[in-house]
Amino acid sequence: MRKKTKTQRASSVKAKYRASLSFRMNVLFFSIFLLFSMLIFRLGYLQIVKGEDYVRALERTEEVAVNTSVPRGRIYDRYGRVLVDNEPENAITYTKMQTTTTSEMLEIAEQLAMLMEQPIDRVTLRDKQDFWIMKNKEIAYEKVTEKEQEKLRENEELEEKEIQAEIDRLVRERITEEDLAQLTQFDLEVLAIYREMTSGYNLSPQIIKSENVTDEEFARVSERLSDLPGVNTTTDWKRVKLSSLAILGRTTIPSKGIPKSKLNYYLARDYSRNDRVGESYFEASYEELLQGQKSVVKNITNKQGQVIDTLTTYEGEPGSDLVTTIDIELQEAADRIVEEKLLELKSMSQSHLLDRAFFVMMNPNTGELLSVVGKKLETDKETGKKYIVDYSYGSFTTAYEVGSTVKAATLLMGYSEGAIKPGEVMIDQPIKLAGTNVKSSIFNRNGRIALNDQTALERSSNSYMFQTAIKIAGSTYSYNMPFRIKEGTLQTMRNAYAQFGLGVNTGIDLPNEFAGFAGELTDNGKILNLAIGQFDTYTPLQMAQYISTVANGGYRIEPRMLKEIREPSEDGEMLGPLVEEVTPKVLNRISNSTDEINNVKEGLRKVYVGSRGSARSYFADAPYSAAGKTGTAEVVYYGPNREEWATETINIAHVGFAPYENPEVAYAVIFPWATTNYNISLPHASQTAREILDVYFELKQKYAKEGRTSSSVKQEILPTTTGEKIDEDTADETVTE
Repeated sequence: MRKKTKTQRASSVKAKYRASLSFRMNVLFFSIFLLFSMLIFRLGYLQIVKGEDYVRALERTEEVAVNTSVPRGRIYDRYGRVLVDNEPENAITYTKMQTTTTSEMLEIAEQLAMLMEQPIDRVTLRDKQDFWIMKNKEIAYEKVTEKEQEKLRENEELEEKEIQAEIDRLVRERITEEDLAQLTQFDLEVLAIYREMTSGYNLSPQIIKSENVTDEEFARVSERLSDLPGVNTTTDWKRVKLSSLAILGRTTIPSKGIPKSKLNYYLARDYSRNDRVGESYFEASYEELLQGQKSVVKNITNKQGQVIDTLTTYEGEPGSDLVTTIDIELQEAADRIVEEKLLELKSMSQSHLLDRAFFVMMNPNTGELLSVVGKKLETDKETGKKYIVDYSYGSFTTAYEVGSTVKAATLLMGYSEGAIKPGEVMIDQPIKLAGTNVKSSIFNRNGRIALNDQTALERSSNSYMFQTAIKIAGSTYSYNMPFRIKEGTLQTMRNAYAQFGLGVNTGIDLPNEFAGFAGELTDNGKILNLAIGQFDTYTPLQMAQYISTVANGGYRIEPRMLKEIREPSEDGEMLGPLVEEVTPKVLNRISNSTDEINNVKEGLRKVYVGSRGSARSYFADAPYSAAGKTGTAEVVYYGPNREEWATETINIAHVGFAPYENPEVAYAVIFPWATTNYNISLPHASQTAREILDVYFELKQKYAKEGRTSSSVKQEILPTTTGEKIDEDTADETVTE
């Protein structure tokens, strides 16, 4: 019986063991199943959901846009004459690998400093402090006591990185001038090289020096490339302007690189920090076209992250060549004429406020800007001598009262508002409103003269325009009447002028355009001033767009400088294949009938050839037909000379178009603050318009004889006519806005 009991007990133990083992195995297999399920799920998530993200990350790691210094696109005038070109120059670059250490970079910088001269003007105080710390690490950190460091570490709110940053800040604060004086000239050159080496990203070449690299320096570095890992000698391209025309803009230079204000914008587009970029005007507006495409290389790395080979996946290409609308020969002549008139006016008495002059000529049918002139007188602070700078951008960034040149728009506004009708006769007479001074036309201070609308333009009647404005305001003039205006009159008039481009942006394809100042309506009589151009201010470009709108039959065309986009020239003799020709853009049409517009145009023609036309003495004998309007504005000075603010002065202006029957050009001239003498009549604006218009028609005949055209698909590259050469590192001339 006892033996049987033992056998039963052993069997029971074995059964329990087998059950326990089976349970554990089941748990193990279930755990393995769960782990494998999680692994498969995770792999599926990584491959299906996140796969594209990791592929892109891998591509960003392996494929890098490399600065191969492709040439920027050239800029030409409308006839293929080079305005902005590129010149090759030696360059030394450095590419940091992923495994490169700071000490290795410093060693390379020291070797380079022995092979070439590096300017130190960009080295900052912070650079010097950090460099001194690197060279004197133990001494530097002794400037912060252990007690101070311990106190910082006791602050539980600070992370280790923040603690170290605070220690570094204290070290820099305690570095003395005597400490920094230990840095030799050689040390500073090493630092200047090192800071350029560290300014970019891994695997992205950085230009160490490209300005004034001598042939000897280039050769010395080239011979030692095997001993200088990451260093390379190559060809860079510097920008050279062959015209002083400021609206062509400028590019940055490698030592300056991308402007800080746009750094993130350009870095997100695969630019390097020391790339040239368009800094102003035309160069900046068309940066994406002019810049070109860098080469893209794929870096092959080993397990240690070292680059063992590079494969070019995209060769890169130069920037597009751009043909502007400018006729540089016409531009040169206009520059010369405006300068002469400006200096002539400046030599007269009571012209102490005069410091600038503008001229704009455009095709009224296409918006193409043929000539944009701005000249400004500056004073050399050291010598006290006057000199003239190009201020062409002032033609759309500064605004002035333009006087009677706006009267064509005033009449057309009167028609559209139902205030007057074409051919309507009114009495030119002094206008006296209650509580205001008498206002009158210059030619009629006391009498009463019957005029129709065309004669009002011909003789430049202020009174006719005043009465038109009074009617738009909902009244009819009577002597000493209280002047009440209906609600919205001021905005109605401004909206009407805006249809022509006055007081609003013109849409020019250049940055920083200014719309002008809108005057404050302190009394209702200011409405009358607005009607004769002596209240709101307009830019010279707005004046040109306005008269273009009248000339072409009522269409406001967007002015522009870009004419064509072309591929780079293949042989340097002919322009590259045409990519795109820019077409005119109509912004709006004014709310006047063709008959009303033609009626005003006839009045503008009488200004030039009528028996009492205000510009007859300058245009009546012209060998071509033209029409236009003179303008004189009595204004208060608010220019750059603050000591003269509130001085009463005179602006003189002129607008016009030609030929009268089929306009090809429209133009505007203004000399702000020409004189403080209210008792003289100055002809300089009208003379300027006539002389430049003569040049236009002379050049037209010359080009026709030569068979030159601006619309040829195959066009020869021509040298510029200016004889100027302005390197990209030439400092800008001082301009007081």
